[in-house]
Amino acid sequence: MSQIAPVGWAEERVVAVRRSRWVPRVADVMQALWTVLVTTAAVTLGLWSVGETVDDKVQLIVFVIVAMFLVDVVLAGPLRLLASRGSVLLAMALGLGAQVVVLGTAISLGARADLDVGETLVVLLVASAVMAVGRWFSGATDSGYVVGAATARTARALGRARSDPGGRGVLVVQLDGLALPVLRRAIAGGQAPNIARWIGSSHALTGWWATIPCTTPASMAGFLHGSPDVPAFRWWDRRSGRLLAAGNPADSRLVESRFPPDSGLLRDGSAISTTYTGGSSRAYLTISKATRVRDLGSGSTYLAFFIRPFLLPGAIVMTVGEVLKELHQGYRQRARDVQPRIPRKGGYVVLRGVTNVLLRKLNLSLVAEEMAHGSPLIFVDFVDYDEIAHHAGPERPESMRAIEGLDGVLGALEGVARSVATRYDLVLVSDHGQSLGAPFSDLAGVSFPEHVAALMRTDQSDASLLTTTEGGEERGPVNALVSSVVGEGQRRPEKVVADSEDPEVVVTGGGNLGMVWFPRLAERPALSQVDGTWPNLVPGLLASPGVGLVMGTDDTGEPIVFGPAGARALGADGTVTGEDPLRAYPSRTAADLARLHGLQDCGDLVVISTVDELGGIHAFEGQVGSHGGIGGPQNHAVLVHPRGWKVDPDLTEPVPELGDSPVLVGAWSVHRQLRTWAGLP
Repeated sequence: MSQIAPVGWAEERVVAVRRSRWVPRVADVMQALWTVLVTTAAVTLGLWSVGETVDDKVQLIVFVIVAMFLVDVVLAGPLRLLASRGSVLLAMALGLGAQVVVLGTAISLGARADLDVGETLVVLLVASAVMAVGRWFSGATDSGYVVGAATARTARALGRARSDPGGRGVLVVQLDGLALPVLRRAIAGGQAPNIARWIGSSHALTGWWATIPCTTPASMAGFLHGSPDVPAFRWWDRRSGRLLAAGNPADSRLVESRFPPDSGLLRDGSAISTTYTGGSSRAYLTISKATRVRDLGSGSTYLAFFIRPFLLPGAIVMTVGEVLKELHQGYRQRARDVQPRIPRKGGYVVLRGVTNVLLRKLNLSLVAEEMAHGSPLIFVDFVDYDEIAHHAGPERPESMRAIEGLDGVLGALEGVARSVATRYDLVLVSDHGQSLGAPFSDLAGVSFPEHVAALMRTDQSDASLLTTTEGGEERGPVNALVSSVVGEGQRRPEKVVADSEDPEVVVTGGGNLGMVWFPRLAERPALSQVDGTWPNLVPGLLASPGVGLVMGTDDTGEPIVFGPAGARALGADGTVTGEDPLRAYPSRTAADLARLHGLQDCGDLVVISTVDELGGIHAFEGQVGSHGGIGGPQNHAVLVHPRGWKVDPDLTEPVPELGDSPVLVGAWSVHRQLRTWAGLP
């Protein structure tokens, strides 16, 4: 690691670890008393829910507290050794099983109640819910409780290392989907107090330009491997002859195998909830490794989350609460006729609960464990905001509240950084932003793939179509866990809509970036060939509501982009015919489209939606907040870093939309900057 002087809380932590003895404060005593009171009420209500009453509450609570102490401190070590022989499933079974057995024994001794396993589970769930509410009332964050095990476990190590605080580390936190202007509004509105405090003291807030395609897998390919070659979230791969989706573990593994060897940012670090491994052997909930449950990382690291008393059951209850909150907020949007909006139902309702409660807490625990172990470079992705913003809108109240929750997570990680032996500096980055707008299907009355197939229809035949309705990128970490557990990671992605084993056209949409391929052709065709075979396709797309640009290949092999009233060559001469089709688009549109065209797997046709004067776009999938193409805040990504760490001017370019100072352009440039900051070659 580089020898840059520590900044911000790292300096405070060095002072803290040199204290010779911990002295309890009044607040600590009051918090302990409150914990005892809440635990008593929680267990009493839990027993009442299964028809049991408690005569001697003092005796019961003594047994329960001693029992939970045994789970949290005494049994943690042996169970950690056992969990290291397996993965997340074994850790969950050991942690939850230990809590049920020990709690049942404590209740049997303290309350003279003989409960079966099912009743003990009910008591555990009810008590966990009550304790979570109690922590909220006392102002003690649930995030702090999540990371408590890791910080407590390293306190002894810090005590032994008071004169030598340890090595250096960098923690990179990806706030998925958060645009720079949205973060600035959250800071101004008091919804991100921790980030605001850092920017006011130890950190600098800049931005970077997320090029087309501004999607999570493309950005992570850049961040973690320095690769600019991922063309979309889903694309037709002529080399393998199939439709690839970055959310499918087998496909992500194939894509990662094509990255340059030894390109990984995390060769000595840890990857958590990422698309690719970054070369790390310690990867947790990483899609490209999620073919078998044991590939999700050692169970010993997961155990801290599952064995923490009342934590997992409480998270399950709160996940249900998040589902109910989503149902209410979706109803409120419909009742108020908020526009634009999409239906908020089906699997998304459960997915929101999982990503915004269970996955967030699990990620937080995994990061704390890796920090406790002194991993020199940690990269973690939190998808909370992105998941809600896709369905509610990027700046709707529920989306902004998700930023508040993430800011609380950052505060908890700050606490971990003060407590562990390794000095950690924090970098915040987003992979892209999101832009608001009604989906293309609302304007056209049909989905984008169906519309393309209709334009290709002739009197003789219909075009055979291949597309996919597979879940979007926000499902990635959840897919990683589910796929590895149920064994789906080895499967090829299903052809959800396929009229032929050899389709004539493949259509995908990711945000306001649509792509069309003609798989029966061995290579990308020129526009003249497309027009000769399907004369209505390109003119029909340009005449479609919500479509602003269509890019193809001219007869010389160079990219050319068409708008409704003109065309522009994207080669060296940049000739414009008629009205410049890029006039209403951001300044980097021509450069971004030309780069995209140069990728091997770029679509034979590339379609970009219109962009209005407020930055509104139209997604070619069912989302009201989206990203993938260009226009609006989706390309304005976040970068927050220690002030003492300067951005390399050789990696920057002018982007007027992001201010007067040049910024990093492309995730591969962020990769090079992170390597420099981390002291990597």
